[in-house]
Amino acid sequence: MTNRLAAETSPYLLQHKDNPVDWFAWGEEALAEAKRLDKPILLSVGYSACHWCHVMEHESFEDADTAALMNERYVNIKVDREERPDIDAIYMQAVQALTGRGGWPMTVFLTPESKPFYAGTYFPPEDRQGMPGFRRILGAVADAYRDRRPDVERAAADVQTRLVALTEVRPGDQPLAVAILDAAFEQLERDHDDDHGGFGAAPKFPQPMTLDFLLRYYQRTQQPAALEITERTLRAMAAGGMYDQVGGGFHRYSTDDVWLVPHFEKMLYDNALLARAYLGAYQTTGDAAYRRIVEETLDYVLREMTDPAGGFYSSQDADSEGEEGKFFLWTAAEIEAALGEDAGLIADFYGVSAGANFEGRSILHTPASAERFAADRGLALPALEATLTAAKRALYAAREQRVHPARDDKVITAWNGLMLRAFAEAGLALDSERYRDAAVRNADFLLAEMRPQGRLLRTWKRDSSGAAGGGVAKLQGYLEDYGGLIDGLIATYAASFEARFLKAAMTLAAEMLRLFWDGDANGFFDTGSDHEELITRPRDLYDNATPAGGSLAATALFRLAVLTDNVEYERRAVAGLRSVATVVDQAPTMFGNFLAALDFHLAPSKELAIVWPGALAEAAPLLAVVRDAYRPNLLLVGAHEGEGGDLTPLLRDRPAREGRPTAYVCERFVCGAPTSDPAELARQLDA
Repeated sequence: MTNRLAAETSPYLLQHKDNPVDWFAWGEEALAEAKRLDKPILLSVGYSACHWCHVMEHESFEDADTAALMNERYVNIKVDREERPDIDAIYMQAVQALTGRGGWPMTVFLTPESKPFYAGTYFPPEDRQGMPGFRRILGAVADAYRDRRPDVERAAADVQTRLVALTEVRPGDQPLAVAILDAAFEQLERDHDDDHGGFGAAPKFPQPMTLDFLLRYYQRTQQPAALEITERTLRAMAAGGMYDQVGGGFHRYSTDDVWLVPHFEKMLYDNALLARAYLGAYQTTGDAAYRRIVEETLDYVLREMTDPAGGFYSSQDADSEGEEGKFFLWTAAEIEAALGEDAGLIADFYGVSAGANFEGRSILHTPASAERFAADRGLALPALEATLTAAKRALYAAREQRVHPARDDKVITAWNGLMLRAFAEAGLALDSERYRDAAVRNADFLLAEMRPQGRLLRTWKRDSSGAAGGGVAKLQGYLEDYGGLIDGLIATYAASFEARFLKAAMTLAAEMLRLFWDGDANGFFDTGSDHEELITRPRDLYDNATPAGGSLAATALFRLAVLTDNVEYERRAVAGLRSVATVVDQAPTMFGNFLAALDFHLAPSKELAIVWPGALAEAAPLLAVVRDAYRPNLLLVGAHEGEGGDLTPLLRDRPAREGRPTAYVCERFVCGAPTSDPAELARQLDA
């Protein structure tokens, strides 16, 4: 017998459709039922790839006695945090205010007016290791709501007051100066782990936005430490178990400080942001190892995380067959069965010969680089690399016979925007038609499927029939959805020169400003003015695992301001940055994308317009110059001669000189002498 969640599209909610709990999805029906019955609400928030969410479901939500208690005394609401970041943000702040920490699964008890008064995260079924049992909590909270209502209402009022205060922002007047970037770098230098890379102690998260800022800072200042910190971290992550050595792509984070033992789920957003960080490192250093990681990561996404319609899926689970990480672990015997005579060499290379490192099996990692490994064993490096390539193929084929982790196959606009930019930038930088095509296809999918009536939506899921192209989009898009998609569309335009993508970015930017701008605070809300009324209107000021909506909006608006000469875009972006400028240097890892946006704003950004009289292929030598170096603040536009002037003033009155493809390098619309010579173009870009 299924419950109401059987009608949902979220894979996470559908995981709970057979629970004996009488679950509601978040919505008016559930809130009205709580008021009608005068029952407290039990709000449970999680996501598909969350290991402890699965544990709590198995221990408590699948248990008939626990479910009976929940159904008798509560109105129970289950929320997918990835579908509803607004609900997640509001009530996570409540959990942190009440307990001093947060996490998922998130368990929050609300009044029928949806005001929180008690909260926690994972609860075991019975008292264990100092944690109260879930059934005991259920009884105690329900008794308090029935017998001590004034105390409950006072607690709820106090929490709501604190939540409202957290979203209040005053218009900032902090000057946006290079000193902010310098102070942030100095703090990151202090926080960096000089031994193992990364920042702080275990658990270690990859911090790709911070690495993006550090690459930008190196490009700006040529400060060697900025590049050293970045490279040490990138190399350590790629060598560790946090990187899938067989299939490509990154797991969520490392549970230790040496990047060996990961939390095994794979998230789309991590791989999008990390692909861009490794691409920037490749363009900066020319080190082919970074390019390999970019290509393996993007190939993994195309192979395992892409819907036939063009959207990118959200995540892959940490668990398979009820065990965390089982799909990704190896024994020496399994490697021997897959590889035969090369097994010993490969087991040595991936650290398996040293013995099990995770629950009796091994997480593959590379204790030494291929260069060092070959030198230590007297092997020719090309021969070793050929053996490794063949071994990876064989190990992958063997692994494909295992039971796969579950995949969350919903498409989220914001996360797709991040991956869209990664594919577009890789397509341009690596001159890859495959990656460019993936970006164009994804952009077309998002513009067609996520805007069925014009208003951008949050999530899409293929319908139950599985028909090609058949899917359901729902839930109004948030600020991060608009900002992420606009940013990705700008990158896709630069990679393809297809005007429709830049036009769509401009249309979405106007809509974003109309729906999300807060004129009183000179900043953005995360929810639109047409959104349902919640106990507070959320406003996230920090970059977390994904960029904050405000930093994505600022990034997109700064870039569009230059492309369109629209000073209003720049004014709004500057105001948004000023709201966080006073605290950025105190915790720079919480503002990585804000710092990147600020770097763009403060840089003498350059614009490059390329026009060609015949076929685009004629401009290939000029485009090759763009690929040759890391230029994060370069904006690229291009068109056939005589076209594009209505789209951007950078293409207005730009003839192809002497019938040859011609490049115009500008700074804020002040342009140098046009050139058709790649060497002269490189000189102007580097000047």
